[in-house]
Order: sequence, then C-alpha cells, then structure tokens
Amino acid sequence: MEVRIGIIGGTGVYKIFEEFEELEVSTPYGSPSDKVFVGEVNRKKIAFLPRHGRNHSIPPHRINYRANVYAFKQIGAKYVIATSAVGIINTKIKPGNFVLLSDFVDMTPYTVTFFDEFKTKPVHVDMTEPYSEKLRTVILKCAEKEGIKIIPKAVYVNTKGPRFETPAEIKMFKKLGFDVVGMTSAYEATLFKEVGIEYASIALATNYACGIKKKGFSVEEVISVVKKKNNQLIKVLKAVVKVLE
Repeated sequence: MEVRIGIIGGTGVYKIFEEFEELEVSTPYGSPSDKVFVGEVNRKKIAFLPRHGRNHSIPPHRINYRANVYAFKQIGAKYVIATSAVGIINTKIKPGNFVLLSDFVDMTPYTVTFFDEFKTKPVHVDMTEPYSEKLRTVILKCAEKEGIKIIPKAVYVNTKGPRFETPAEIKMFKKLGFDVVGMTSAYEATLFKEVGIEYASIALATNYACGIKKKGFSVEEVISVVKKKNNQLIKVLKAVVKVLE
C-alpha cells in the first residue's frame, strides 16, 4: 500500500479518522509504536501513527523512533506532519497557542540515526532546514484560511524525559533563547531528514515550563488543553492534506 501523506499524533492525539484500516508494518528496526491507521481525507489515503501508542503506554525515551520513521518510508510517504504538546519557555507564547516549530536544539545524550555505520561513504545530513519550509508554508496558509492562528516560528529544545525539566534547566534554556520544550521532535526531524521525507511539526503550547510560573502542573492538565484544541488541530491537518500533492 502506498500512502503519500502521514500524520504522527502526539500527546492527546490518538485518533483522526472515524473509519480506518489497521496496517501492520514491520521494519528492519523493529515495530513502530502502534499499527498504522490508514483512512481517507478528501479522497486521499492518509497514514496515522500515534507516537506513544493508542493508549499512551510508551514514554518518550522508549519510543522506537527509527521504526516509526521507517514505517512511513516503507509505505511511500512523501510528507509527514507531527503534532506535539510542548511546555512554554518564551512567555510571549500563551497556553493554548499553536506554534510551528522552525528549529531545534537536542540536549539529550541519545544518538538516534539510521547511520550507525558508513557502508559506502560518510553521511552527515545537512540540517540547515530542520523542518520542511514547504510544509511549514502550506500549514500556515491553511491555518490562516481556516481562521486558526499559529505562531509561525519557535525554537524547540529537546530533553530526554520522561520527567519534566527543573526550574534551573528552564532558566538556562530561557537564557539560551529557546521558545518551547519537549521530548520527541529532534529525533523525528533528524530521522525524517535522513530518509528524505518532508517533515513539519505543529506544537500545542499546553503549559508554562517548570519555574516559569510558581504553580506546578500535571500531565492531566496537559491532556485537558490538548482535548480542548483537538478539533482545531484536526481541522488544520485536514486542510493541509487537501492541498498537498
């Protein structure tokens, strides 16, 4: 089965189709987070994969990112759009705002790559454009047409999780100029770049990161914000699918 457009659902986004086919995809890197759900939007087949599994049972440090990305490659995806929930570092961003990731810094000790060895020649992937400018432009235009505001640029700092970051870490990240924080996108952006698939990520700012405000927060609060904005997010995704070729 060839499916040109893929969607990765982050925290709180576990389903986008009412009717779908479950596709079992095996890869050289093991099994992806779940079965790939294939449905139709505007008569186009779309592949959907919940990053953490349909029951959010896989923590960020245990996700098989290589299998997830390679599954999309195997089914012929040309474009993949991810969603994610992020913590706010830059207080110009407010809880409930959508932000379109434009760059990232990986602060984790993990190396996630398809190039564990150089078989024929050295491979060092160019990351001048970490997220697809083509996809980002389409997403912004579609969101504007649907009357949904998306902040056009945000620098994402990737931490290893699964714990939230400490106030001291967030203070450091703020001084370094990062806008939002999460635990997954740097790996996906790198791997999709390595396999040549256009990738973009729409992040939902769900909460202020630890130490930005005095009050703490819980995972339940994060998911609650995602649920409130889920219809708008899916509306944007479906609008983007309609115009992609």
